[in-house]
Amino acid sequence: MHTQATIPHPTAAELDLLRILWRVGPADARAVHEALMLERNDASYATVLRQLQLMHGKGLLSRDESVRPQLYAPAVQQESMQTSLLKELIGKVFSGSGKALVLTALREHVSDDERGEIERLLRSKDAKK
Repeated sequence: MHTQATIPHPTAAELDLLRILWRVGPADARAVHEALMLERNDASYATVLRQLQLMHGKGLLSRDESVRPQLYAPAVQQESMQTSLLKELIGKVFSGSGKALVLTALREHVSDDERGEIERLLRSKDAKK
């Protein structure tokens, strides 16, 4: 596993494959391709296989070569990747301000149900102080 400081930055296409593997667990290229086809029906098996191989070389995936077909699995936990990418986004886009990120998200990307859930979470944190 990579530490947060050494997590390779995935491309958008690599993130698509990581999301599949985080959801389904270790899988061979055909299973990853089939799962991706549900989201994007233009993905070819050869492209998915090549992308998995590149991701393995980059350190984003581990590969179990003791079985056939080989199984790929994320080398980084989803939460660690999200934290790393979020930290980079806050630094680059929001001048290091987590508050600016949260306010933008609350204004633009949060449903009423999600807003209620956030309010409950904040109230429970305040009650614990």
